[in-house]
Amino acid sequence: MVEDVSDALSEAREDVARFLMSYKFAIDTLMAKVNILNEEFRYTNDHNPIEHVGSRLKTPYSILEKARRRGVPLDLDSIAKEILDIAGIRVTCSFVSDTYAIRDMLAGHEDIRITEEKDYIRSPKANGYRSLHLLVCTPVRMSDRTVEVPVEIQIRTIAMDFWASLEHKIYYKYAKAVPQDLLDELRTAAETANRLDVTMERLHGEVRELGDRAQNPLPGPDELRRLPIAAELLDALADRVNSRRSD
Repeated sequence: MVEDVSDALSEAREDVARFLMSYKFAIDTLMAKVNILNEEFRYTNDHNPIEHVGSRLKTPYSILEKARRRGVPLDLDSIAKEILDIAGIRVTCSFVSDTYAIRDMLAGHEDIRITEEKDYIRSPKANGYRSLHLLVCTPVRMSDRTVEVPVEIQIRTIAMDFWASLEHKIYYKYAKAVPQDLLDELRTAAETANRLDVTMERLHGEVRELGDRAQNPLPGPDELRRLPIAAELLDALADRVNSRRSD
């Protein structure tokens, strides 16, 4: 009897380990793709949209706790079907526009299928939380089969990430019973972070525009007309063109 129980426990541990292994491999696969993008932008572009990349795999205890809270049967098939954030990747970007650029680049991979998108940047949560959430599926080749594994990808700016980290720490400290005055301050802080993102996006655009002008230093007609001598030259040129047309 004891040996039967021991064998059953050993088999269950192996099943759980194999179950989690597929999620780990999915993370490894997607992290490799993101890191390739990161390296490519670092060496071949004037702007790298990726500031930081991280990943996490839920522990068996965390998975079971979430399954219990949601009333999911405690078997691996049900958990795989209902708990879709076992594997997660977070990509931190410099600017809001970068979040959507990263989304589009990931969606361009043939072996990454976006099954759900939640845009909390354009439509923030009530508490002020902003981020772009993607649920993707990617194939993982095991020794005996290929499985489609879901991975949650969160793409956010540095400001969004800083706010979310602070909010998480506050909720943890107060065991989710956060005083209302702190909640109000968090929402205000979220608005401040958003204004920072908007300002930095504008400045980024202005800097890039200046860079484009540096690469193309010849001014346009309107800019030339601001210089008295240039204005005279343009007027003289216009007179010559008009005289040729009249001839």
